[in-house]
Amino acid sequence: MEINPFVIVLVRPRDPNNIGACARAMGNFGFSQLRVVDPFPPVWREAVSAVGAHDILQHAQCVDTLDEALQDVEFTLASTALRNRVIEQEIIFLPQMDSFLQRAPGRCTALVFGNEKSGLSGEDIARCNAVLNIPTTAKQPSINLAQAVLLVCYEIAKCHGLRPLRAAKTGVYPTDAQREVAVQTLDELFTASGLKADWPALHRQALVRQVLSRQNLDRSALFLLKNLAEKLKQRLH
Repeated sequence: MEINPFVIVLVRPRDPNNIGACARAMGNFGFSQLRVVDPFPPVWREAVSAVGAHDILQHAQCVDTLDEALQDVEFTLASTALRNRVIEQEIIFLPQMDSFLQRAPGRCTALVFGNEKSGLSGEDIARCNAVLNIPTTAKQPSINLAQAVLLVCYEIAKCHGLRPLRAAKTGVYPTDAQREVAVQTLDELFTASGLKADWPALHRQALVRQVLSRQNLDRSALFLLKNLAEKLKQRLH
């Protein structure tokens, strides 16, 4: 069975026309999984009732937090402009998408987009494994939400001949929720050992996410690392 392993995540969208346009862009290029985080309720009701891409909107998941939207995916890309941003993760420019897909074939990947006014927050970006950037001119660095979704969906589809993508076997890579358990365990080890105790917890956790992402650990390796951290934490108590 051909399955598109990409999930489009819209964080706190505020314009029903943009949400509908995002859904239509997804449908144009074979994407069907839409998740919407904390939308303004009247806007969401209006978007779902809009004409066009009806099936995608009707089956979209509406969740309260980004954690909920990402819990079952294996890799996350935060789409953002780079201006006035401090980016610690790997940056993947949209023209490089093909080489990225070759490195991580078939992995269930979330493409995360911020709202129309302010984009993704620094915390949202830190929550993701890597950053996706659409190169633009310095004079006009930001792109309309629906246009950004359209460009990204087109580029991914183009890399695969405008066909649905075949998902890899499940169970190989950890889901985001499983990775977050390891992040929390390692952060607790930091606290127990006094290592980086002067850093804010969010900063430490973002650093751990980056390290785990770069190592590309499968589920068994991540489970081993988590258990090791738990044992070390117990010895320190």
